[in-house]
Amino acid sequence: MFLFRACLKCLAVLPFCLLMAQAPVASKETVSPPAKAADQEGVRATCQKIGNKLSSVNLQECLERGLQVSGAQSVKGVPLLVKEYSPKTGQRPQARIMLIGGTHGDEYSSVSVVFKWMKILDAHHSGLFHWQVIPLLNPDGLLQKPAKRTNANGVDLNRNFATNDWAKESLTYWVKHTKQDPRRYPGKTALSEPESRWLAQEIERFRPNVIVSVHAPYNLLDFDGPPDASPKRLGNIYLSLLGTFPGSMGRYAGMMKNIPVITIELPNAQSLPPPAETQKIWADLVHWLRTHARSRTLTANAAVLVNRTGM
Repeated sequence: MFLFRACLKCLAVLPFCLLMAQAPVASKETVSPPAKAADQEGVRATCQKIGNKLSSVNLQECLERGLQVSGAQSVKGVPLLVKEYSPKTGQRPQARIMLIGGTHGDEYSSVSVVFKWMKILDAHHSGLFHWQVIPLLNPDGLLQKPAKRTNANGVDLNRNFATNDWAKESLTYWVKHTKQDPRRYPGKTALSEPESRWLAQEIERFRPNVIVSVHAPYNLLDFDGPPDASPKRLGNIYLSLLGTFPGSMGRYAGMMKNIPVITIELPNAQSLPPPAETQKIWADLVHWLRTHARSRTLTANAAVLVNRTGM
């Protein structure tokens, strides 16, 4: 009799158990070994510098994001900070997404908005994607007075990636198309800079299926990937293809490595979009990723990308 009643109880809760088994389960973030005291101090010191520079990101907010030192440093020795958000435990993610801010140090909003999106990820990361977030690639550029587009060596990091045509065309392009604009100097050699060199290594290690790079202030959306897959708008930012150039992330990752690159150009380099617009850009980005980003298909389709060049 006891066994019969126990079976009835099991049957009674079975539908609930099945429902819970199908419900989304939030994943746990990457479990890292305890940070060394020096690493913790490196994070805190860098967050303090960021908080002193940006009115929209204070020390506490930066620390709350749980960033870690990457092991790489800028020219001036500032740690490059990073955070990974893992997929669901034991499951392959739908895709791996790399999110980058602060490639150009004078584009404050590109750093700030990544911190705001990290706060959303901290609260709502479901584990569908495996994220690697780099909120500030060029700390030296940001922290200079005044802030500069280039790094401490005067190199534009978005002209320093090792594209196949870098040695032949990079300096020529700089002279002819930019009139030797010092803000767009590509460097003496490809990957001459510790920041771009580290990012190239991370692309090889992390193997992202999509790269999202945030810039400002052109108020447009650029895309280097399969033409039929491009997002048409994110929030109130609309697609307007710019093309690529020697040493750029779009040509390096999007065309050479067949990793689709979404470039979000915010409308103002000094200030964030309104909170509602910041959230809408993020929501539209996640929706596009859910629809288009797959660990195999999108990257494979990028191989058909037609070569586009431009300013």
